Amino acid sequence: MPYQFTLPLAVRDYECDYEGIVNNAVYLNYIEHTRHEFLKQKGIKVVELAHQGINLVVIRLEIDYLWPLRSGDEFYVGLNVERVSRLRFAILEDIYRTADEKPILKAKVVATAIDKDGRPMRPPKELEPLLA
Repeated sequence: MPYQFTLPLAVRDYECDYEGIVNNAVYLNYIEHTRHEFLKQKGIKVVELAHQGINLVVIRLEIDYLWPLRSGDEFYVGLNVERVSRLRFAILEDIYRTADEKPILKAKVVATAIDKDGRPMRPPKELEPLLA
């Protein structure tokens, strides 16, 4: 599947549990880091938006764990963005082990923008081209 963005990463020892596999919660860091790197590459600065009273927030997260990663594994995260509704958008993220393209994880992150008072709002204009 073609992705709007991919990010190569590697498992670090401290991310593994006593069984030697990546702890389930660590995958949240991988996909969040990928979202932030994607936005940064597109010139969207989340901190600057927050200073303008626009916050991008996750409102739903679905994860399918398909296969574990282990210490030292190299992998990549593929990301696509799609509009869900006028106010919501989804970031679809897949993780694959680099050596053999083994699918590791599939995630759907539903997000929205909220104003300084916490009310949902349309995504900022900077984000609109990514949702087309």
